[in-house]
Amino acid sequence: MKIGLALAGGGVKGAGHIGVIKALEENGIEIGYIGGTSIGSIVAALYAMGYNTDEMLKLFKYFAKNIMKADPKYYWSNVKSRKNFMGYGLISGENIELAMNECAELKSMKKITDIKMPIVMPTVDIKESKKYVCTNHEFDEQFKKDTYIRDITIGKATRASASYPGMFAPTMYKDHKFVDGGIIDNLPAHEVRKLGAEKVLSIRFSSANQTDPKNVFEVALKSVDLLFDQRTAAEIESSDFTITLDLAEASVFNIKKIDYCYNQGYIAAMENMSKIKPEWLNENSNHSGFGTLNKIHGKRFNNRGTRICLSENSSAIFTF
Repeated sequence: MKIGLALAGGGVKGAGHIGVIKALEENGIEIGYIGGTSIGSIVAALYAMGYNTDEMLKLFKYFAKNIMKADPKYYWSNVKSRKNFMGYGLISGENIELAMNECAELKSMKKITDIKMPIVMPTVDIKESKKYVCTNHEFDEQFKKDTYIRDITIGKATRASASYPGMFAPTMYKDHKFVDGGIIDNLPAHEVRKLGAEKVLSIRFSSANQTDPKNVFEVALKSVDLLFDQRTAAEIESSDFTITLDLAEASVFNIKKIDYCYNQGYIAAMENMSKIKPEWLNENSNHSGFGTLNKIHGKRFNNRGTRICLSENSSAIFTF
């Protein structure tokens, strides 16, 4: 069975994706295709490159602390003059690109085409108001090739998909000015199916929190969050099964809720496991999380991971 996994955008809530993947592995659900938008693209890329869930969670926490800078006070401290807004965002986003490129280099990869597992990561050209998809897949003539980008580094592709409007500056690539893919496609289920997946499992988040914004910053965040919710809902029909994570206690940039999101993702996946049709289990799987993943990535769980030593002084935020 060719199973694809689609991961929605949602900032810190994306830690829930890692918990879901952990549960899928433990139950022998083998993912052969993957796609993600915004934070979902980062999780998808790490997984497709061969990082295990323990490594992914550790990297996620470090990204959140040192790249996303999730404390609202940090953002307001940056707003000292109009100059902060002239670059189209409070944070350049360059460290996302540097960090992901370093993760790729440690796996002897550079461009998205170096990844073996088929992957898609939507982004949006804000000048053209048009969706593009970063991918390592060569699509048939039936699909418009001008909307797919293959000649791009892994870091640039994830940064393009995760350039949250207003927070991160747009990602410049050739003649494009890319912003977060969630504006148009926050849950790339149909794009994952185009890769060749026979079944698509989608992971989304419940609707935006019922909170009262206290300032212009919170109003902007919640407005974009609501837009992403609508884009996510539109993609559910493209999925064969959807797990919705109710992470009401977590906001998009609340790094203190990373473990909460991870645990809730794991719990939700385990609770839904009996609902996932038995045919989703690979008949060749021993139900221990190995199966075809070993053929693609090597031994994902048998101590195959890269030793991670995070450093504040690394040019890419961390070193290995």
